[in-house]
Amino acid sequence: MANCIVIVQFDLPKRTEEQAIKGGTSSAPIYRGLAKRGLIRKDYLNGETGTGGVYLWDNRESAEAWFTEERIAELTDRFGVRPHLTWYDTHVTVDN
Repeated sequence: MANCIVIVQFDLPKRTEEQAIKGGTSSAPIYRGLAKRGLIRKDYLNGETGTGGVYLWDNRESAEAWFTEERIAELTDRFGVRPHLTWYDTHVTVDN
């Protein structure tokens, strides 16, 4: 079964490094607890085109179980803008 990558993007201004670190460290415990639910890794994004995260899941079913409409509504309330989710199935992986 293929892994699944979900890129979550919020159309928001780039944060300062300090703001990005504070935001990431405050929410990291939520994502550490998702290993049992299939999350392999989360990377926080902070760039000129917005903020968000890259989530690597063990499979699409696990990702879909997390990113429900209720979860998206929670994120929208938290950030004040609805996130855009892009879904990718990964069939080939190269580890270095």
